Amino acid sequence: MVPALKDFVYTASPARVIFGVGSLAQLPREIELLGARRALVLCTPEQTGEAERVAAAIGAHAAGIFARAVMHVPIETAQEARQMARKLGADCAVAVGGGSTTGLGKAIALDSGLPVLAIPTTYAGSEMTPIYGLTEGGLKRTGKDMRVLPRTVIYDPNLTLRLPISLTVTSGINAIAHAAEGLYAQDGNPIMELIAEEGIRAMAAALPVLKREPTDIEARSQALYAAWLCGTVLGNVGMALHHKLCHTLGGSFNLPHAEVHTVVLPHVIAYNARSTPSAMGRLSRALRSETPAAALYDLGRDNGAPYSLRDLGMQQIDLDRAADIAVSNPYWNPRQVTRDGIRDVLQHAWEGTRPE
Repeated sequence: MVPALKDFVYTASPARVIFGVGSLAQLPREIELLGARRALVLCTPEQTGEAERVAAAIGAHAAGIFARAVMHVPIETAQEARQMARKLGADCAVAVGGGSTTGLGKAIALDSGLPVLAIPTTYAGSEMTPIYGLTEGGLKRTGKDMRVLPRTVIYDPNLTLRLPISLTVTSGINAIAHAAEGLYAQDGNPIMELIAEEGIRAMAAALPVLKREPTDIEARSQALYAAWLCGTVLGNVGMALHHKLCHTLGGSFNLPHAEVHTVVLPHVIAYNARSTPSAMGRLSRALRSETPAAALYDLGRDNGAPYSLRDLGMQQIDLDRAADIAVSNPYWNPRQVTRDGIRDVLQHAWEGTRPE
C-alpha cells in the first residue's frame, strides 16, 4: 500500500553555493558578482590568521578585519561590528569560520542590509539559514529575516582540515540535530525529509573516519556536504524542543554551542520517539540502527565527544532554572512539552546516561 502524503507548502530559499576542494580561490569573483567593492572580513580571535589570509587573497576588496566574533552573538559585539562596517565604508561582509562568525555577519546584515558571503570552516550550517540570534542581558533571542541569509556560500573542504577532531565531532552532531528535528517539523515536507535523511547519513558515516584520520579529504568533503544539507533543513523548516533547550542552555548559561547540541540531542530524540514514528524510521535508516537515540549517543561518545552537561560545566542546581526558562514561551513539539518532561530530559543530559 502506498503511504499517503500529507499536505505541505514548500518554498525554496535563494542560495548560491560554491563547493569543492580549492574553491576559496573563487572568492574575489564572488565578491564582484555581489556588486560589492569593500568587504569587512569577520572571524573569531582564534581564526585571525585565516581571516588575514582571506583578506590578502581579496586584495583591494578588503576593507578591514573584525576579529572579535564570539558565541551566541552578544548585542555589544554586534554593535561594535556594525560601527566598524560603517566607519570603513564596507559594502559586504565575508564571514570566515563557524556559527559564531556567521551569526555576527547576520547581525550586521539585520541592521544595515549589507550582503553576507559565508566561508564555513565548521559544520554549523548557519550559513544556509535566514535565522539569527542575539544575546542581551543573559537571554538569547532568535528570529528569522531573509535579509540575513548569506547571498553566497563557499564550501572548501581544505579549510576544515585543521578543525580539531573534538570540534569536528561536536560540530558534526550539531549539524545532525538540525536535520533530525527537521524530520518531524510542524511545517515539514517530503523534500526536506529526503535532504535531512541524506545529511544525517553522510555525517554519521564521515565522523568515525575523521576520528581515525582527521585529514582524510574525502571524509572532510562528505562532512561538509552533510553540513550543507543539514543547514538547508534548518533554514527551511521549524525546529522544536531540542533547539529550544540548546538556546536556553547556551544563551542563559554560556555553555558551548556545538557541545550542548551533542549532549542534549539523544535525550530529546528519546523523549519524542513515540510521538513521531515516521521520523524515527528515517533516523534509523540514516544511522543504521533500530535505536536512533542510543545511536546518536554512541556516535558522540565513541568518537571522543562530551556526553553530559556536567562535563560542560553545568551545575545541577541550575537545571530547575533552565527548565523554567525553556517553558516560559510556548513552542511546538511533536510530543507535548511539560515542565516536568523538560526537567527529566535535562537531568538525563546532565548525568550523561545512555538513552534506550
